[in-house]
Amino acid sequence: MALPLLPGNSFNRSLGKEKFHKSQHWGYCNKIAMLVGEDKPGIGGEPLRGQKLKPKYTVFPRGVGSDAPSWVAFDKQVLSFDAYFGEEVPEKNQELYRIRHCKIYFYLEDDTIQVVEPQVKNSGIPQGTIVRRHRIPLPPPNEDQFYTVDYFNINTEVIFYAQRYKIVDCDQFTKNFLRKLGVRLNPPAYHPEDPYTRARQKIADSIKPLRPYERFDTLRQFLEYDGHVLRFYCMWDDTESMFGDPRELILHYFLADDTIEIKEVIPVNSGRDAVPLFLNRKKLPKYAPAGLYQPGAITDRTVLNVFGGLVGNKGRYILDNRKTGTVHQEFYKDSDLTIGAVINVWGRRVKLCDCDEFTKEYYTTKYGIKDFTPVPFKAPPPPKIERKFPPYTGFGSEEDSLGSCMSLLPQPPQKDFKKFLEKDRKGLESNLLRFLAKFITDNPIDKDRQFIISYFLSDDTISVFETPQRNTGILGGKFLERSRIKKPGQELFKSEISEYFKAQDLFVGAKVCFNGHNFLLVDADEYAFNYMEKHADEFPMANISLILNKLKAIGEPSSREIKQIFAATDPEHTKVMEYNPFRNLMVNIAGGKLSEHEIMTIGRYYSVQNEFEMDINFLLAVAQEQLKKNSFEYFGQLSATFVYNDREKCGLLPHEKCRTICKSFRLPLADDLLQALLTMFEDGKEQVDYKKFVNGLNWRENPVPTFQTIKVPIKYEDDWSGQPPSLPVKRIKYLPLIEDVFGTEE
Repeated sequence: MALPLLPGNSFNRSLGKEKFHKSQHWGYCNKIAMLVGEDKPGIGGEPLRGQKLKPKYTVFPRGVGSDAPSWVAFDKQVLSFDAYFGEEVPEKNQELYRIRHCKIYFYLEDDTIQVVEPQVKNSGIPQGTIVRRHRIPLPPPNEDQFYTVDYFNINTEVIFYAQRYKIVDCDQFTKNFLRKLGVRLNPPAYHPEDPYTRARQKIADSIKPLRPYERFDTLRQFLEYDGHVLRFYCMWDDTESMFGDPRELILHYFLADDTIEIKEVIPVNSGRDAVPLFLNRKKLPKYAPAGLYQPGAITDRTVLNVFGGLVGNKGRYILDNRKTGTVHQEFYKDSDLTIGAVINVWGRRVKLCDCDEFTKEYYTTKYGIKDFTPVPFKAPPPPKIERKFPPYTGFGSEEDSLGSCMSLLPQPPQKDFKKFLEKDRKGLESNLLRFLAKFITDNPIDKDRQFIISYFLSDDTISVFETPQRNTGILGGKFLERSRIKKPGQELFKSEISEYFKAQDLFVGAKVCFNGHNFLLVDADEYAFNYMEKHADEFPMANISLILNKLKAIGEPSSREIKQIFAATDPEHTKVMEYNPFRNLMVNIAGGKLSEHEIMTIGRYYSVQNEFEMDINFLLAVAQEQLKKNSFEYFGQLSATFVYNDREKCGLLPHEKCRTICKSFRLPLADDLLQALLTMFEDGKEQVDYKKFVNGLNWRENPVPTFQTIKVPIKYEDDWSGQPPSLPVKRIKYLPLIEDVFGTEE
């Protein structure tokens, strides 16, 4: 390779002077003579008279491609040319010249060029990158310019640092790119061959090795199929031998090295030892030999002793290329394994009955097999013997006694700990359903007694508490200890576990029997109603969809009469009726098919919500009292924030926007109080007059006289005494009910 000339000799100095005088000339600047470049433009960047500016980089036609810069538009786009150059070899008689082939890469993004020579084995020449990637100048006398894409074409020559390269061809991308630039491509040139390399190749082909070497290449098969295993489900019928029975096997065929491994599926309580493998992983011959071969009898290569014992103890060994005395064995391949085939496993006839999905896909892809009908080989499972337990003895709980029948070492009965964590009391969520109950009796003394039945959802236990009443002669208090209660009518000493009361068995109107005491559930607390309606999929008595479907099935034949009855009950056409007439009407329509709890669920769903008219002065007084206690005085900043968010400058903002701004200021007011105040200052379109709102809260400038409020003690859920709620369902909107059940009138 001709290296670029280094500075220091006379030729380079003269070349540098020529380049200097060509690119520079004398001129005047501010009446001072100085050297000026010939490419220097005039005032304003305009070229001087007679001056021709030469482009420094490749210029592409405008209107073609994108407007992005070249380093973006041509990123990772390279033109590849096939070239060669000749080199004289004066120091050898075998060759006078040498032809060296190379690749010329032209990078479009920055007009850089790289020359790479592919490496040839045993060439003895440093090969690889001949010219590193950079911009290459043109040969003299144009060394002040650089090569661009316009200088490249097929069957042309280029000179890089005094080394002449002949371009003979290029790849398809390069051809398409040059055609788009309007370059007319020349036909490909002839690729000359190096005569010395051709002579060496003839000599290498004529040489025969003295010791022939046979190559066994298994690396490709291993790399391609490593980890790919075919699985077959097999059966070996061993019933002919004494105490023999059908044996279920699993055959694994390893595609990486054509080896086979067989495992046995040992049934439970079969009496057989659990061995690791039925057949170790190895190549399986198709035919079992008459006898066992000695070690070394089966090898990949045969070695011959040329001298034997004639020359002392020394011997000379060569490989036998004719393979005299080689033992040939045929082994099972993947083509021999199909469903229904019988293979010989060292004298045992094993039948392939089925395979897995990967095996089916493999045979479909490679051999085109699509029929994989399995061969039945498994005996039908024996009938499952029903496990019978002895009856309950009466000692301990039923679960504890059953544990002694399950194992030799009795374990205590396991509790549902997950259910306990989910349904245990969490803050204000008690997970406790309470019902008001009365005795079902004709005894006038017990008829008026009231009980509170509490059902604990965490462990399905029930406790009964009797409310004390004055002048009854009966002491109130705990009536039944908290425990699980069995349903009545069950046999005491039996093998099965008794059924206990669940949460679904308790609802308003239900009749339950706890240890011989009959109760009628007449009411429930608000939490019980809300919980059952929230989990309507678990409580059908509180599922409004099921109740409406049931009511529709009952009243569908007489829907017209039912509508007339509702209309007659409301002569003033208020579309609202009291709860008691509504209940009596539903009882008459259902004919006793709807429980009291279902009627109450309908009433709660279609009830008229009471709208309490709050006194705005009272609300402002309470709010100012809270703001004063917390020393909140940022009313100016709050008003400025409202004005900033009011883009239309109309003095109104949406309700939620005002609430969000108040929350951002951490206004020390309860959320329900804040919502009520914002509602008071709303117009008909849910727009809040924020100026009046802020002025009402400003306790410094607009104080509101405080009111003497009555402090009502907080009632906890544990203090519920069975009294009806303070705001019961009073009025029902019956028209939506009729529309949901019977549809709208035509």
